[in-house]
Amino acid sequence: MIHVIAIITAKPGQREAVLAEFRANMPAVLAEEGCIEYGPVIDAPNSPATFGPDSFVVVEKWASPEALKAHAKSPHMLAYGERTKEMLAGRAIHVLTPAA
Repeated sequence: MIHVIAIITAKPGQREAVLAEFRANMPAVLAEEGCIEYGPVIDAPNSPATFGPDSFVVVEKWASPEALKAHAKSPHMLAYGERTKEMLAGRAIHVLTPAA
């Protein structure tokens, strides 16, 4: 299994617009072969450490590295990237495996 933590930073004031595009794309991603979990999370109130008001984190689980690679190249993800690219300030993608 592959775990992915993607930290998405929108341009100031754009987080909700990016999240709307993200949520619209979620059904297609969840239907992908090998997708186990895929969803956005934001800072909890009173969290001791925060990503900030312009960021959200995507928590993902994939059955295999191949499924993750197919996801990245899928037409709906490419279209999502085009729709949101002008709204983003940055992103960091962390691909992880379970610790032994």
